[in-house]
Amino acid sequence: MIGHMYARDQRLQTTMRKGSIPSGMATGNRRIMLLEGSRFQAWNASSPETLEALKLWDKDKVMSPRSAEVSRKTRETDISVSVHVDGSGKSDMATGVGFFDHMLDQLSRHSLIDMTVKAKGDLHIDDHHTVEDTGIVLGQALAKALGERRGIMRYASIDLAMDETLTRAAVDVSGRPFLVWNVSFSSPKIGTFDTELVREFFQALSQHAGITLHVTNHYGANNHHIAETCFKAVARALRAALERDPRQPDAVPSTKGSLKG
Repeated sequence: MIGHMYARDQRLQTTMRKGSIPSGMATGNRRIMLLEGSRFQAWNASSPETLEALKLWDKDKVMSPRSAEVSRKTRETDISVSVHVDGSGKSDMATGVGFFDHMLDQLSRHSLIDMTVKAKGDLHIDDHHTVEDTGIVLGQALAKALGERRGIMRYASIDLAMDETLTRAAVDVSGRPFLVWNVSFSSPKIGTFDTELVREFFQALSQHAGITLHVTNHYGANNHHIAETCFKAVARALRAALERDPRQPDAVPSTKGSLKG
């Protein structure tokens, strides 16, 4: 069946100008129209090239970019965060806390969320304010990027292994913040980093992102591995929970019709 459609979408027009309209198409099927200063183009809607272009156009129309930037400045810290949920795991971390930067890199890389974190904190006191406040701002950025949380898978869990260590993370991107933390460390420090700050970070992240988060370390001997599996497991769970649901791409996954808490 031959049909005609008109679009103002620049990406689609570009696709069509690159040769997707068959050269043998009747003149009536290839019209250029000017209306209110906008360029409209009509094409044969039955061609494979056109159908593929329509998929790209429809995907962009329904699936808006999930990105956000948030800044927060107090007497203790000055933090700026940007996130792109549908990214490739690119990260740029500068918190002044080396081990924490390494963990944030893992969170970004394995969630495929592009993250930029710039933090200046009162490190002359300790790392606590910088780590906790980074969790706050990162959580706020994720919440802002997700908006109404339409079309997400919402739930996910994973058991993640790293050498002798096994850690489980389960998430519900529900809008209701809650943290269940069953992780213990055999040492108060990993290098100069306080191990208790791992929980503080995830507490702040879950509260301000509006997610229910359960983290359980089943076993492990190396404290670095235990901490790293926490970040990697949460990352992988977030990646799965924030994926687009192709069966309901514009629906809020809740019988209440809302995921605002």
